[in-house]
Amino acid sequence: MKRNYLYLNSRDELLRIDISKIVYFEADGNYTNIVLANQLKGVICINLAHMQQILHERLKEQASIFARVGKRHIINHTYVYQINVLRQKLVLSDGENFSFHLDVSKDALKKLRELYVPSIV
Repeated sequence: MKRNYLYLNSRDELLRIDISKIVYFEADGNYTNIVLANQLKGVICINLAHMQQILHERLKEQASIFARVGKRHIINHTYVYQINVLRQKLVLSDGENFSFHLDVSKDALKKLRELYVPSIV
């Protein structure tokens, strides 16, 4: 299986990340936290909007596995396990080794849910 990597370079360090292992990105002011399936975490001095732009520029069509969810997160679609609109929770998991519980706004979760299931009217 061919692995595709995202290279993120800053003044002091280089991160080389297998894109299939990225679970989510989380905004932290002018920084972005990167959380991987093996529970490693990286931090890069780029805001989330710029990170979203980098993903589209560098990954081209592969960037479609990622979705912006609200103001604070970019998630990997392949790890969506549960969308709970009422509790404002999003659970990302591989079904075996890890689960991450994110607090996300109701509106953002409704939009995400509509990507998977058309709205019921």
